[in-house]
Amino acid sequence: MSLRVLQFGTTGQLARELLAQASDFDVEITALSRAEADFADPAAVAARLAGTRADLVVIAAAYTAVDLAETEPELAHCINGETPAAIAAALGADGPALVAISTDYVFDGRKGSAYVETDAPHPLNVYGASKLAGEQAVLAACPRALVLRTSWVVSSHGRNFVKTMLRLAGDGRAIKVVDDQLGRPTSAHDLARFILSQAGRLAAAPAGDPVFGVCHFANSGEVSWKGLAEGVFDLALGAEAPKVAASTTAEFAAPAARPARGTLDTGRLQRVFGVTPRPWREALADIVVELQAVERSAA
Repeated sequence: MSLRVLQFGTTGQLARELLAQASDFDVEITALSRAEADFADPAAVAARLAGTRADLVVIAAAYTAVDLAETEPELAHCINGETPAAIAAALGADGPALVAISTDYVFDGRKGSAYVETDAPHPLNVYGASKLAGEQAVLAACPRALVLRTSWVVSSHGRNFVKTMLRLAGDGRAIKVVDDQLGRPTSAHDLARFILSQAGRLAAAPAGDPVFGVCHFANSGEVSWKGLAEGVFDLALGAEAPKVAASTTAEFAAPAARPARGTLDTGRLQRVFGVTPRPWREALADIVVELQAVERSAA
C-alpha cells in the first residue's frame, strides 16, 4: 500500500517537485491548494486535518515575498507562523508526522561560518521572524515534527533566481548582481527527493527519534549571488554568457535586510539521515537542462 501524504500547497517550487516525483517512491499525495486551504485562515486550515488518514503531513505552502513582508507583517506571521502552529496543534502527539520548511533567514549572517541547527536564531527581517515563529510553534505542539531549514531555493518552476537571470540575459541588459551575500543554493528537486525518500521513516518513527527536530538541507558548496548568476550563464549560454558586474547589498537598498552569510551546515543531515547533498552546480546543471527542454518544446 502506498504511503499517504497530505500536502499543503500545489504551485510552489517544492510543492510541484513533490507531486512530480511522488510515484518514484510509491507515495500517494493529496495536495490542497490555496482555495482548499487558505493559510490566511489558520482555523480553517487546521479543520482540514479532521479525520485525515494521512501517514505524513507536509507544509509546502508559505509566504515567501521577503520584501513585501516588511509592509505586511501580520499576514506574513499568520501564514508562516500561526497556520503552521494550528496544523501542528491539530496533529498533536497522536496524529501523523509533520514536515515543515523553514529558511536560513532565521539567522543574521554574522557568525562568520556555517550555521548548525543549535546556533541561536536572530532574524533581520519580518519574513525570517515569521518563519522562526512557525518553527518554534510547530516543534512545541507536535513531537513528531521535522523542521527543514533550507536556502536559496531554485528550480525550473515558478519565479526564482535562475529564471530571472536567464530572462535578463535574454533582454540584453547589463547585469549587476550582489556579491557580498553568501549561501548555499538548494534545488527544489533535491529537497523534494529527500523528503519523499524519508517519508516512510518519518511516518513510522516515534516521538523522540532523532529524525525529528530541526535539520538543515542545502546543496553543497558556498557561493555568492553573483557566483550563482555566473554559474547559470556558464551552463546555459557557454561562450555567449554575459559579463556579470559585482554589486553590494547596500547598492540595492531592498526593504528587507538580508543575512550576509546565511550558509547552512548539513552535518546533522548526514549523521541522522545518511544523506550528503550533491554540489549546487551539479543540481543547477539539471535545472538548466529542464528549462532548455521546455524552451525547445515551446518553439
